[in-house]
Amino acid sequence: MNLEYLLNHYEEAVAMILFGIGFSNLLLQKNLIKKIIGLNIMDTATYLFLALKGYIDGRKAPVAVNGVTDVEAYVNPIPSGLVLTGIVVSVSVTALMLSLTIRLYRRYHTLDLDEITTRLKKEGK
Repeated sequence: MNLEYLLNHYEEAVAMILFGIGFSNLLLQKNLIKKIIGLNIMDTATYLFLALKGYIDGRKAPVAVNGVTDVEAYVNPIPSGLVLTGIVVSVSVTALMLSLTIRLYRRYHTLDLDEITTRLKKEGK
């Protein structure tokens, strides 16, 4: 990949960097809350990338106005729909993960994943 392509498509590079930050955060952190934040950063990078791929410069939103029915005048609505659906699912998954994290904290009084795993092994589960 040459520098000119990178400068013309810097948004895609930002999405990839964000995904890398989220992924490394998900792998390297021991704290459950920080892992959830890393997963949310990865989600955001994916939505940014999908939105970038769905946008075509110079085209309008897919709402037929003034009798314009030419397909070439509009942006494809499917990536936008996927992004909106993904955001809704992401919020639901985040809420579930946070509620499970609260339950784990109430039981083990720590958010350190290694400590929770050690205590689970001591319990024999």
